[in-house]
Amino acid sequence: MAFEQEKEVAVAAATAAAIVCEKVRATMVPEAIEKKDKSPVTVADFGAQAVVCKALMESFPSDPVVGEEDAAELKTPEMAERLKQVTSYVQEVIPDASTDEVTRWIDHGNGAVASRYWTLDPIDGTKGFLRKDQYAVALAMVAEGEIKVGVLACPALTLELKGGSATGILFVAVRGEGATMQAIDGGTPETIKVTSSEDKEHFRFVESVESGHGDQSLQSAIAQAAGVTTESMRMDSQAKYGAVASGNAVLYLRLPSPKYPGYQEKIWDHAAGVIVVEEAGGRVTDMYGETLDFSKADRLSTTGVVVSNGEIHNKVLEALKAAS
Repeated sequence: MAFEQEKEVAVAAATAAAIVCEKVRATMVPEAIEKKDKSPVTVADFGAQAVVCKALMESFPSDPVVGEEDAAELKTPEMAERLKQVTSYVQEVIPDASTDEVTRWIDHGNGAVASRYWTLDPIDGTKGFLRKDQYAVALAMVAEGEIKVGVLACPALTLELKGGSATGILFVAVRGEGATMQAIDGGTPETIKVTSSEDKEHFRFVESVESGHGDQSLQSAIAQAAGVTTESMRMDSQAKYGAVASGNAVLYLRLPSPKYPGYQEKIWDHAAGVIVVEEAGGRVTDMYGETLDFSKADRLSTTGVVVSNGEIHNKVLEALKAAS
């Protein structure tokens, strides 16, 4: 099977990172540190990136990692206590980790897009993490511009599995091999498929909790034009991709917010989710029907994101065209 080692390493790394994140949520007030772009970052973001990057460095030393965080601020004298905290949480899964190693592992995520690379969001949905809601550890491998492997670890997501309801879901996809989900703490992977538009119970759409992440009034209008009349499910992080891939929703819309004209989506906010949905039989494009391009830079050149079960995709694109 193709990319078997990549899948195994990614699953183990994302699972270990999720353990770190949950330890932080359980044992400390995970206050945010404000980054230069005003977005929040936490001890858990840094710890999760360190754990994942260490695993990727050891298994695939020639693969660059394009991650969300870097350790520049953590290495300043005024952040010494914070760095100790990060290191102590990393030691939960890597007992002999030192502060120097932790910063080196984090900075391994400062790589650039290449013919083959990994992209990582150590905590996708930091605001959800801070308010004890949804977040995801999102990791994907891209080769020759195509996403080949994707893993989403969603520790707070509750879904129905064959053995009953579980909180903490791991989504895994390999190009050409389908997508699975399982309980994050173990269990048997179950193949997942997007749901049919005939499934009225799950004929609904998901969007971000944060209003600044999209144009929620337009998103609601487009969903209704596509026949989705129920109120949206609001959810942080790429867990939204998991909701569509597992058949719990038929549509996820992330349309440009009027507050941030010209905003470019970051590759780590979408890559893992895209392959999970596509391998579950769904479709992902920008708002004009263009494929998302992960081959060039850490920002997508396309506009907006439309994620669907495939059946309603063209109807959504037509509604968007009519609204423009």
